[in-house]
Amino acid sequence: MAGTKEGGKKAAATNKAKFGSDFYAKIGKKGGQNGKTGGFAANPELARIAGAKGGRISRRTKKVASDNK
Repeated sequence: MAGTKEGGKKAAATNKAKFGSDFYAKIGKKGGQNGKTGGFAANPELARIAGAKGGRISRRTKKVASDNK
């Protein structure tokens, strides 16, 4: 039953029975506390620079005037 909705519900019930009803809240908290970088929200200017670099390295093909006929 692995990989099905029903199996997931049974696994969740087992985890809650073994480790407490707040099992998923605890592991979510650990993941959140584990982050160290802060992301782009901590430095909007860095986000602007990175976005500009990504825009210059576009993967889209350049349109040629003769293609638009």
